[in-house]
Amino acid sequence: MADASNQKARRAVRAAQARFERDQDTAQTARRKAFAEAQKAGLTLREIGEEVGLHHTRVSQIIRGE
Repeated sequence: MADASNQKARRAVRAAQARFERDQDTAQTARRKAFAEAQKAGLTLREIGEEVGLHHTRVSQIIRGE
């Protein structure tokens, strides 16, 4: 009985981690696109950074995919 419960818990943990990683990748991609679009619309890296509370160099890294 403990083995079945243990295996079920292991599967649940792996599934949760996979969901987290997938959702995180999606969010990062959306943020990168939004920052790039804002820059194309004329906002400076500093202005984008001020809007989201990040340093302009970090904004640049995000846009470059780093």
